[in-house]
Amino acid sequence: MDAVITFFSSQQVFKAEKVLKNNGISIEIIPGPREISPNCGVAICFEYENKKELISLFDRNNIMYEKIYYYPKIKKLSNWLDN
Repeated sequence: MDAVITFFSSQQVFKAEKVLKNNGISIEIIPGPREISPNCGVAICFEYENKKELISLFDRNNIMYEKIYYYPKIKKLSNWLDN
């Protein structure tokens, strides 16, 4: 995973998690990286190549997010999560 999406509230994170997993998109909920500083303290990491699909799903399901970041540093964390 090489991207992070931040949200304004944890409610939106959990709504996004449900929609994304129901649509077969691999994600992980993580503590928000400090340098990104998400408002709600948690974020979702995912594969950046899925960005357009995420945005489309969020638009169709009224999910409000803060920002999407290409964040290759997250690969180290996502590899740790897989073990």
